[in-house]
Amino acid sequence: MIVVAVVGPTATGKSDLALDLAEALGTPESGTAGSGTAETRPAEIVNADAFQLYRGMDVGTAKVPPAERRGITHHQLDVLDPSQDASVARYQESGRADLDAIAGRGARAVVVGGSGLYVRALLDAMDFPGTDPEIRARLEARAEAEGRRALHAELSGLDPQAATSIGPHNTRRIVRALEVIEITGRPYTANLPRQEYVRPAVQIGLDCSREVLDARVASRVDRMWEAGLVDEVRSLASPEQGGTGAGLGVTAVRAVGYAEVLAWWRGETTEAEAREAITANTRRLARKQMGWFGRDPRVHWLDAAAPDLLDAALAIVADADADALPLAGTEPVRRSLGS
Repeated sequence: MIVVAVVGPTATGKSDLALDLAEALGTPESGTAGSGTAETRPAEIVNADAFQLYRGMDVGTAKVPPAERRGITHHQLDVLDPSQDASVARYQESGRADLDAIAGRGARAVVVGGSGLYVRALLDAMDFPGTDPEIRARLEARAEAEGRRALHAELSGLDPQAATSIGPHNTRRIVRALEVIEITGRPYTANLPRQEYVRPAVQIGLDCSREVLDARVASRVDRMWEAGLVDEVRSLASPEQGGTGAGLGVTAVRAVGYAEVLAWWRGETTEAEAREAITANTRRLARKQMGWFGRDPRVHWLDAAAPDLLDAALAIVADADADALPLAGTEPVRRSLGS
């Protein structure tokens, strides 16, 4: 059964559409065929938002509350403590196990999220080279002693494509690229994901005009603030970070909404400036997500504000199920409204 993925920028309504699709794409329960009943097994949702993996990070990530999940089973939510670092490789392993289990139950899987790398890791051919603490420590020490530009120049000689993609300012990714090259003996780009599904899948992208998206982002930030975002950050952050909890780890502390509140508590901004920064950074994140998914020709784009959105999405799924649409992305699709 084809996996359905709902992707696109933040604040476009992906979670709502995923819930609607999960209800509409139910499969007949075993033993009901010919019984005259209409009992169905709802589809199951698999989260592909990196920050919704964290327990307690609810308001700031727009996580659907349990009471609003319509009884639909959700996977890959609340599986990490905020102090833990997220791992795409670990997510790939556990997320694919969820897809296998869902298929084994005869149910449909609906993947939803805006973390492009996580979607690719779940659906596409993507290998994760191991790590070597000694190599990484040596490279990090060199970055400190020689400067990141020196390491970036080295990367340019070994893998020009990777160097161009990463740029000279991202020390963490430069170090990782050089680590992978040393471990595998191959260019870093040779390990990047290919646009090749590991199981039948179809991606539905939600987009809208920039003006509409900006308004949606502003409204979302207002709702988060009123719903207690500041209290949520306080309950998760460590005393050193200005809160009362166990602390936000290296990954969680970078989440939009959380990072800005912490900056306010450190005295770097005012409350009003923190709130404005969350809105601006959320808009920036939406642009980045659109750029990521917009480069994938396999995504079928729909207008997030269309009144017939569910019907249009179901039509795409039906075509994919009937093998009427190419899943390899060999034909052009409609340009996104925000492009």
